[in-house]
Amino acid sequence: MSAERERLVALLNGFRATQVIHVMAVLGVADLLAGGPSTAPELASAVGAQADSLRRVLRLAAYFGLLTEASDDRFALTPLGEGLRSDVPGSLRRPAVMLGAEHYRAWADLMYSVKTGEPAFPRVFGSRMFDYLAQHPEAQAAFDAAMAGNVEIQLEGLVRAFDFSRAGVVVDVGGGNGAVAAAILAANPSVTVVIEDQAQVLEGARAFLGGGGLLDHCRLVTGDFFESVPEGGDVYVLSHIIHDWNDEAALKILRNCRAAAKTTSVLLLLESVVPPHGGTSPATLFDVNMMVMLGGRERTEEEYRSLLAAAGFRLTRVTAVSDRRSLIEAEPA
Repeated sequence: MSAERERLVALLNGFRATQVIHVMAVLGVADLLAGGPSTAPELASAVGAQADSLRRVLRLAAYFGLLTEASDDRFALTPLGEGLRSDVPGSLRRPAVMLGAEHYRAWADLMYSVKTGEPAFPRVFGSRMFDYLAQHPEAQAAFDAAMAGNVEIQLEGLVRAFDFSRAGVVVDVGGGNGAVAAAILAANPSVTVVIEDQAQVLEGARAFLGGGGLLDHCRLVTGDFFESVPEGGDVYVLSHIIHDWNDEAALKILRNCRAAAKTTSVLLLLESVVPPHGGTSPATLFDVNMMVMLGGRERTEEEYRSLLAAAGFRLTRVTAVSDRRSLIEAEPA
């Protein structure tokens, strides 16, 4: 079989690898193996699984390179599998828990989105994604945990790319569990961060920021950014917000930011930027994910420039903050 054909077969079988990784992540197999090799019955007893079924999945995990299997029926982590441990830098355990659940099921109906232009998630789950999360606390917690882990590297780039020390008040629009606020405050403790989001999301932010001793520097505001945004901020931050929505909805959010902003305010969007035609990028993966899950999209720099202009902003700079995300800066026009 040619190398190209082998790669195509591997891509075709990707759904199987996704579910093996998801099972390992949910059960915490990598954490259990962090102390050394274990047998399938030992692991099954620890996680509440059926020993023979788990053994068969672990052998497949070994085929995928996540584990090794010794002749005495003991399994051990490989360097690849180490990435699923909870306690390693850049751990992918939390994203694996999320992606193998609702995301996996929604992507199974990708054809629906392709044919209709509508997100598949509501068709699969009966409601729009954020409404579903609000009604399912366990799924909301998995989503928040994955998002927090996913943006750590990008947030390091964010605070390097922009000088928040010149801001008295930063408004984090759709601030989620407070990860963005925490990154800003870690480097700029004199700043006040106003976090606006839905009530059930802010409970997670309260716990996250309280545990880090940062809550005294924050104000948590229950709100809907489609209705209004807190006024008077020196800097408005929207981290992975605009890509969730189509142009019409995105304009509502941005226009609310413009109405709340001062003439001297700065708007910051942390997003993936799609390269010009002919360039390949991970942004294309995120773009289709937005199509399936929410009906949103990733955009090119020129598309952001036009969208911001329609909302009353002028794009001033785009800075790469990681290999997958960029900081888009704008000011009131």
